[in-house]
Amino acid sequence: MSSTLELNNPATLGTIGDTRPANTSRKNVVAISIGNGLEMYDFTVYSFFAAIIGQLFFNVDSPVAALLLSLATFGVGFVMRPLGAVVIGNYADRHGRKAALTLTIGLMTLGTGLIALTPTYESIGVSATVVLVVGRLLQGLSAGGEIGAASAALMESGNRPRRCYMVSWQLASQGAAALAGALVGFAINGLLDAEQIQSWGWRIPFIIGLLIGPVGLYIRRNLDETHAGSSELTAPFKTVLRTQWRTIVCGMLMIWAGTASMYVEVFYMPTYLINELHYPATTAFAVAVLAGLTLFLLPPVLGRLCDRLQSRKTLPMIGMALAFILIYPAFLLLHSTSALWQALAVIGVLIALFATCSSSLFVLIMEAFRRQHRASGMSMIYGFGVTAFGGFTPLLVASLISWSGNQMAPAFYLMTTLVISAIAMWRFPVPTPERACD
Repeated sequence: MSSTLELNNPATLGTIGDTRPANTSRKNVVAISIGNGLEMYDFTVYSFFAAIIGQLFFNVDSPVAALLLSLATFGVGFVMRPLGAVVIGNYADRHGRKAALTLTIGLMTLGTGLIALTPTYESIGVSATVVLVVGRLLQGLSAGGEIGAASAALMESGNRPRRCYMVSWQLASQGAAALAGALVGFAINGLLDAEQIQSWGWRIPFIIGLLIGPVGLYIRRNLDETHAGSSELTAPFKTVLRTQWRTIVCGMLMIWAGTASMYVEVFYMPTYLINELHYPATTAFAVAVLAGLTLFLLPPVLGRLCDRLQSRKTLPMIGMALAFILIYPAFLLLHSTSALWQALAVIGVLIALFATCSSSLFVLIMEAFRRQHRASGMSMIYGFGVTAFGGFTPLLVASLISWSGNQMAPAFYLMTTLVISAIAMWRFPVPTPERACD
């Protein structure tokens, strides 16, 4: 009986026979985080300059229509995520995490380069729109496989009692990148006038991201392999889809609330504050800086806490319950005040509640799959889930506000997703001790 209890406690799993050096863990965290962060950086700066991109790359007269088309292009990148999840997740399980992560950062760099360097609609007509969309599609293909392969590699890079802490760096790196993107956007808006930003200043953040790519590519090529894979392994995604389709569906619903929260509270929030609540642009960037800082600092702390808890579900359930209670009052406060410190406090609390869920949820999902299917399983849940529930969230929320005339639409949407995700988490299968130790 005692051995069974020990195996069911995440804090005691794998304490025997796991001797991966600490320096290997740190090296892998850095190598994996660079590419992971680059993805978040590119998505963050795109959301900050969505209105300008819409005006420059779409032939429409209405600023609202241009913004909606730009947000639709933001979401188009997510159409490719399922394909990336299947192709790159398969590749990671069959040929190793290192090969897959090198591929994803190459694709992300290429997509960023197309966005950074493409002439506008005024210069080359509809070709500008097409190239912009192609760039977003390449980024989406990369991101579809990045999260699964990166999360699996992080979990496999450290001792098993530190799984949530290791995986927490996936979100922490995204927080650091979002912080960097916000600071760059804040600097550009502070140092350049509107005409300069419209003419060339909006390209600067993407050029910075383009320069990061080769560095990340070099570092990832020297990554320590955590799962060499086997080219003889037959279509891992087909095996997972056939044998664990209920787990995949439940996992997709389980990440809905966190995905929606990320894309409302981090990506869409600057546009929401400027267009709906009439905050000045610099204030919106300041709020985004706080969001990035919160996501950078909290996940590792919460990851250590998750590793000490007996159930992976405890902390996410607490976070979801508190978020459901606080979201509506938080948005009411945003509407009733123009005080910067109050806006910062609201966004900080919402992002902190989101951070309570991610690393524990990711480990819970990956422990439901065998090691040789782990990247495929995680990639499918995240890639399909984010496509269905995340990528078009900014467009959906903007459309809901426009259709209903109710500026509280984002709060109602997030509350709905929290209920669905909480039910899915309750139903998500707890892995057997043998699977958890894999």
